[in-house]
Amino acid sequence: MPKSKMNTTLNYSPNFDVKKRKVKEIKFIIFHYTGMKKENQAITRLTDTKSKVSSHYLIKNNGEILTLVPDLYVAWHAGVSSWKNYKSINKYSIGIEISNPGHEYSYKKFSKKQIKSILKLSTYLRKKYKIKSNFILGHSDIAPDRKKDPGEKFPWKYLSKNKIGYRHNLNEKNIFKKRNQIVDKLGKNKFFKNLYKIGYQKNVLFNKHKYTKLLITAFQRRFRQELVNGTIDQECLFISNNLAKNLK
Repeated sequence: MPKSKMNTTLNYSPNFDVKKRKVKEIKFIIFHYTGMKKENQAITRLTDTKSKVSSHYLIKNNGEILTLVPDLYVAWHAGVSSWKNYKSINKYSIGIEISNPGHEYSYKKFSKKQIKSILKLSTYLRKKYKIKSNFILGHSDIAPDRKKDPGEKFPWKYLSKNKIGYRHNLNEKNIFKKRNQIVDKLGKNKFFKNLYKIGYQKNVLFNKHKYTKLLITAFQRRFRQELVNGTIDQECLFISNNLAKNLK
């Protein structure tokens, strides 16, 4: 069993739903990056009533973990979002922001201290709330039409080896040989079918061509981080087949 409490620094945000939720309603962990030039700006924004945004936790560059909103309150981090049959993921999730300037401001690798804290905090939360591996996600997974975070530098591979997040079990060298190999129409249809089975959502309101490109990119940022180009190749198809097949 996890410890009853994580060692964090309290820095409460006023941005949350007043009504408490039940423990069993917590189904997801959602990772974000702050996407701001400076860490102190991000903390100010997440705790400012005018911004109307927050998360449950923030992990600073030095690895320090801030508690912004207690777990049993709904924080405002996911926005318009969906995964499998769930809509408005805020209601069912714990949001973790990680200090990083993001794609708009010289996106950088997450620090070793941050990665250590990400693993520690998410392991604690996964055990405490019995969260399934395929419900530990990035913001871009649940809102691929809007978001890029936590991005292709997020340590999904390392975390999955420690039971945080869902990942394929294919041989990396073997699937690398499939990279940039063309996929026919049947293969593309199978790829999207796999994505919908994994949990990604169709979006009937969005421009179809634009949305499918964003969906492919979100998948790559998560499961094929070395090459994010918005194009389905045989490597992507193999990975999606494996993920869909092994889903419990």
